[in-house]
Amino acid sequence: MGSRDRSMKLTADYHTHTDYSEGKSTIEENVARAKELGLREIALTEHGFSHVVFGLKRKEFGEYLKRLRAAEAAEKIPVLMGMESNIRGVSGLCDLTEQDYENFDIYLAGIHAVIRSETRADRRLIWKSWRRTMMHRAPTPSMVRETTKMYLNAIRKNPLDILTHLNFHCFADAVEVAKCCRDYGTYLEISSKKPHLTDEELAACAATGVRFVVDSDAHSADRIGDCALAAEQIARVGIPLGQIDNIDGRVPHFRFAEYKKRM
Repeated sequence: MGSRDRSMKLTADYHTHTDYSEGKSTIEENVARAKELGLREIALTEHGFSHVVFGLKRKEFGEYLKRLRAAEAAEKIPVLMGMESNIRGVSGLCDLTEQDYENFDIYLAGIHAVIRSETRADRRLIWKSWRRTMMHRAPTPSMVRETTKMYLNAIRKNPLDILTHLNFHCFADAVEVAKCCRDYGTYLEISSKKPHLTDEELAACAATGVRFVVDSDAHSADRIGDCALAAEQIARVGIPLGQIDNIDGRVPHFRFAEYKKRM
């Protein structure tokens, strides 16, 4: 694993937010920063429509897309219209549906607390997980089992490109989720905003052969392209850099684009 000893350079940042969700910077500022850094491309990925507090509003979508394309043209850098969709229940339902697909270029998804869940049982599961995380309490076996199902069904039933911040405020069997990502061609994110997997969990996930992307999860333009925290964990754990597909000039092969070609 000698490759872990050299520094890594981010090719593209696929998880960023603007002031249309909980970010602090504008669309134009995020895109300009990506151009300044020399990134090959950037994705803007607001929280999904069902996020109660920070979700992108459908009534704003037309204006949003127009500004995104204008910024892309002005800065002459590819900008992917994306979304960090919410996984809404154990069934795997997400809030980005096939009716939305034509307007999107990249599909991320994760579990968030303040959303319109599919059922009351789903809402209870998500909130119980959030509370236990806050109180540093271990999950019950049933919570791990149901949350793992939520992730697995989301990967199987939706053409997800990237699964974001696995086990952030929730509890799942990370290895089983990584295996599912591997089998369906979904990338597992290593977040540079905050480590969400322990070193042991990340090492176990890597051992499955899953492919990774490193993302900033930037909530301000000055954090676009920041991979320092992720790089520290990757080096510490010994993840082979060849297993990460958006560094050192490499660009991922995303399943959502392939799925859309077959629609």
